[in-house]
Amino acid sequence: MIKLRKINPDNIWKVTNLTVHDSQKHFVASNTDSLLEAYLAIIEGQVALPFAIYHDDLLVGFVMFGYGSSEDADEPLIADGNYLMWRFMIDQQFQGRGYGKEALKASLDYIRTYPCGPAQYCWLSYEPENTAARSLYASMGFNENGETCGNEIVTVIKL
Repeated sequence: MIKLRKINPDNIWKVTNLTVHDSQKHFVASNTDSLLEAYLAIIEGQVALPFAIYHDDLLVGFVMFGYGSSEDADEPLIADGNYLMWRFMIDQQFQGRGYGKEALKASLDYIRTYPCGPAQYCWLSYEPENTAARSLYASMGFNENGETCGNEIVTVIKL
């Protein structure tokens, strides 16, 4: 069973050691970079909620959420008042086992508890050539809304 657990002193270094396949590295920032971005967002008064993804007691991935607008020039309009799935990754040795879909469902279940406040949507973005991500997100009900975030495609799901 997939569970999200807060990043803590017992798992932080294990989370930073998770990696994707070499062919996927240009699609997602490293978990170290993501945790540094979370720290910077938090000290600037923004929301960053990083979690380790576990299958039972086995660490298999990482996810990080944001909430509301960061007022970044590249940010899509959908960001205002909504949740962002800022990072999502499954370690290379655990891909292809269904953990991604289960983890995405667990992530949406968590967001639907509205930990930072009310929202209508969760959004995320991905590189146009990342067809595996596009397929996964579409299979879970995400729909492209015509916006971009930098060079990435924005896709949203109603909460």
